[in-house]
Amino acid sequence: MDAGSDASKSKEHFVLVHGAGHGAWCWFRLLPLLRGSGHRVSCVDLAGAAGSRVDPGTVRSFDEYTAPLVDLLAALPDGEKVILVGHSAGGLSVTHALHLFSDRIKQAIFIAATMLPFGCQTEQDIKDGVPDLSEHGDVFDLTFGLGLDRPPTSVALRPEFQRRILYEQSPQEDCALASIMLRPWPVALSAARFGSGSSGGSTIDEVRRIYITTAKDCMVNSEQQEAMIRRWPPSKVLAMDTDHSPFFSAPEQLFQLILESL
Repeated sequence: MDAGSDASKSKEHFVLVHGAGHGAWCWFRLLPLLRGSGHRVSCVDLAGAAGSRVDPGTVRSFDEYTAPLVDLLAALPDGEKVILVGHSAGGLSVTHALHLFSDRIKQAIFIAATMLPFGCQTEQDIKDGVPDLSEHGDVFDLTFGLGLDRPPTSVALRPEFQRRILYEQSPQEDCALASIMLRPWPVALSAARFGSGSSGGSTIDEVRRIYITTAKDCMVNSEQQEAMIRRWPPSKVLAMDTDHSPFFSAPEQLFQLILESL
């Protein structure tokens, strides 16, 4: 592979947004590939991620959860546009950013991600965007930070299910890293709500969107991915024959598809 084979492409600023339980660390294989090709890359730790130093059980709203991404975009110099890359539930944060900063986003790439135009507001949104893991049994551990008589404050995928659901095709070393770095995620993540949204004279549908499907995905299955694509058609759909985490299982192919999407 020649990482610089498409030197004619303009150099971009990528902002990588992780999914539930993950953090900026999960991009450690993709990050050097993008930077090695001359692009600028920012990896965000959303509230509660390992690098954020925030207890996920104390995050009470989706706005608080996604604030690190909002703050990054708000601080961009005038006229600068970024390419957002969201994985899994990181798609909710990407969509939230599209509603707030469509004038600062050149393109949004959804990798096996929740891509809903109005967040989890309807029964169909929930059916399309929320993983159904019931076939695996009881896969979650809940934390009740406000007391056992109150709703849970955070959720974690039990260690014995992590490889089967998230990393089935990924290297053992990456699974070991994930078992150390994964954190519970705030229940507030599931409370995402978006308006019809416009920013700076731009609307959310004016931003180019790319969806990268993952055919062997045990978290967001192919049927859910296809349903979200039908309901809110992106500009382009690219396909990978991987598990839910291609940044581990096929980072070089993911890198090439990202370049192809530009």
